[in-house]
Amino acid sequence: MMLDFSSLNETQLQAVNWHDGPLLVLAGPGSGKTRVLTYRIARIIEETPDKHFRILGLTFTNKAAAEMRTRIEALVPNAGSRTLLTTFHSFAGDILRQHGHLIGLRPDFTIITQEGERVALLDEAISDAATTDDENDYTGEKLLPVVSRLLDYGADEKTTPTFLQSVSPKHQAPIANIYYAYRKRMIAAGTLDFGGLMVEALGLLRNNSAVRKQVQRVYSYICVDEFQDTNRSQYDILTSLVNTETKNLFVVADDDQIIYQWNGASPERLEALKNDFSMTVLQLPANYRCPPKVIELANSLIIHNASRSGGKQPLQAKKPAKAETVRLMRFASFDKEAEWVAQDVAQRDPKEKGRCVVLARTRKLLDQAVEALEAAGVPAYLAMRKDEFISAPMQWLHAILRLANAPQDREQLRRACKAFYALEGIQLDAKDVASSAATVEGSFLRAFAQAALAREEIAAMTRNLLEQAIPKLADRLDFRAFTTDAFAWLDEMQENAPETGDDFTEYADEKATWNDLISEIAAQYGADQVTLHLLLQELDMRSKAPKPPTGAVPCFTIHASKGMEFGYVYLIGLVEDQLPSWAAVKKGDLSREMQEERRNCFVAITRAEETLTLTYSDKVQGWPKKPSRFLREMGLIAA
Repeated sequence: MMLDFSSLNETQLQAVNWHDGPLLVLAGPGSGKTRVLTYRIARIIEETPDKHFRILGLTFTNKAAAEMRTRIEALVPNAGSRTLLTTFHSFAGDILRQHGHLIGLRPDFTIITQEGERVALLDEAISDAATTDDENDYTGEKLLPVVSRLLDYGADEKTTPTFLQSVSPKHQAPIANIYYAYRKRMIAAGTLDFGGLMVEALGLLRNNSAVRKQVQRVYSYICVDEFQDTNRSQYDILTSLVNTETKNLFVVADDDQIIYQWNGASPERLEALKNDFSMTVLQLPANYRCPPKVIELANSLIIHNASRSGGKQPLQAKKPAKAETVRLMRFASFDKEAEWVAQDVAQRDPKEKGRCVVLARTRKLLDQAVEALEAAGVPAYLAMRKDEFISAPMQWLHAILRLANAPQDREQLRRACKAFYALEGIQLDAKDVASSAATVEGSFLRAFAQAALAREEIAAMTRNLLEQAIPKLADRLDFRAFTTDAFAWLDEMQENAPETGDDFTEYADEKATWNDLISEIAAQYGADQVTLHLLLQELDMRSKAPKPPTGAVPCFTIHASKGMEFGYVYLIGLVEDQLPSWAAVKKGDLSREMQEERRNCFVAITRAEETLTLTYSDKVQGWPKKPSRFLREMGLIAA
């Protein structure tokens, strides 16, 4: 089956047909960038059926990677063996699973996502560094932000001093030593945080030519989506992956959508990319998503940013014009604003209601919007990341699998004992269980089962699970069979649980989320390729948030909405100190912070497919506010 390119415009087709060498595609919102990326990958695969090289596609969310994977499989069936479409973090995890032993890291490492765990590890690193400067009074809580920035920067022993130049000279050496100690602590403990995942993978690529050459040999073509979101360590990983002779790097980006400066993204990185790889630049200014009036506002707004790429073309509206596509509403207070938005959504046709979204710069405003919507009889939810399961059944299952993967993990033993008490009512002391592990080859998992089975009051179905399923897991790491048995046990326990108990309150939703995540991971790697430690590492990197309630209106921060589109967009809180933020207002109109806030507004309004409603108030939380300067820049209010 030949690929059909008839749906592509001339510029999109030019990008899809790009062969070898570096290309930067500056793709505005709604320009079909994902279509271009997937068609190009599909074309290369279709044209090289007798080749064995692979194509690496990197992006920033598992959702985006899954979408690309689905589209490419639809275009070229069985393309999975020729492609790896994944996130930067998952790719770094893959490198470390294969080669981490070279730096002393076990392949079954775990990923820590909780700030408390990172602070505790950093406190230990401070002790390891043995600083004798009592005046400094270093703590993990105080130093975590600077250590996180060093990790995002990809700092090593050569570059750390440069990064710390902004720090007082007397602190530079002690902080550098603590940073190195923190990295060593993570490796010794077999744990990495997200920043550590990137910096250790980068170190392997930088310092081990055999690893670097192997990766370059496998992946002849590298494609990157949403490049503008990269931080320094991600950029350095990317440059290490590209073969310096062929430079087959295909990058899709938009400098008008850089809204993660706080996480290390930077307009300067796009310029570095152009210079480092002598990139040919192709622009995709056509917008197929937004009404012409929204495109007019977006162009009027973003032109005020001085840091845009030179020669950047304005967006071109391709949708037919319709009446009443943009509304601007003013209110006396934010209470009235939220109430009006809720009532306006409530009166919509059910089909329209299902395509609405409420956007704001901050969660505080969205919390009030959710309350107003629900008061108006409209189900609503606030999008949030969730790093851990919270129901006792899922906490127990997750902890047991982690114990099978890391047999002497005291934290997972503690969690397993705590969750088991909530489920079975049997108190097991984690310290006693750990002490008894010597009799069962040091396995905390076997010791846990042994301690539980020694209790006469244990339920028959629980005894059966521990006697039959735990040995299979401990001996053969058969996590699939164990999970099936565990869910059968947990489902039966749920049926017998008292109605007044809350241990199973979120079990059904979390079980559904678990199954969705397992399916995603299997689709990414192939079900037969998923080992226990790969499964657990991928679970650690993914949000455990359940699917939103059916028919509920999403309320997103602008950052959370990036990459999405909605029929009817309500952008609320358009006042000074909100959008733009107080920090940006303080820095001034020409500051990097203000330019990023302007890009936030640009991203928000270009989510709209049908209508855009902009609202602001004279008072927010009781404080008088001025209308956002962005409303003036868009020509919606008088200067």
